[in-house]
Amino acid sequence: MPAVVSFHYTLRDPSGRVLDTSMGAQAVTYLEGAGQIIDGLDEQLRGAAAGLKTRVVVPSAKAYGERDPEQVQPVKRSQLPVEGELTVGDQFKTGDDQFAPTVTVVSIDGDEVLLDANHPLAGVDLTFDVEVLSTREATPEELRHGHAHGADGACGH
Repeated sequence: MPAVVSFHYTLRDPSGRVLDTSMGAQAVTYLEGAGQIIDGLDEQLRGAAAGLKTRVVVPSAKAYGERDPEQVQPVKRSQLPVEGELTVGDQFKTGDDQFAPTVTVVSIDGDEVLLDANHPLAGVDLTFDVEVLSTREATPEELRHGHAHGADGACGH
């Protein structure tokens, strides 16, 4: 039976640089196997007990995937949905749709802009320092909905 797990984490890149943390903020709560956290972390936390403190290394293939060179494409500046000045490193969504990809500006050469639609952490092995705060069996309603509900059982839909 899948569990609902709450945990705090600190995410580091291979050099040890902190990329993100939930410490000092709200813990992450998810339903195992529902795709709410990256696959490699979900797999390695299965069956973890409350109170567990561990380091989990997730290879890029089980995190944000490998870099795909096909996702780096030149585009005419006039075709971009961005007003004003663009600089290398800028990121923006390619449309108003919530599923529109976010791209990163790799280079600018005149009217041609090279965009990278790979996730910024694609190709990067990730290290998570994790503290499991609680685990419980998922309710039938959570399993039907495919996500964890709040402590009060509330669901926003």
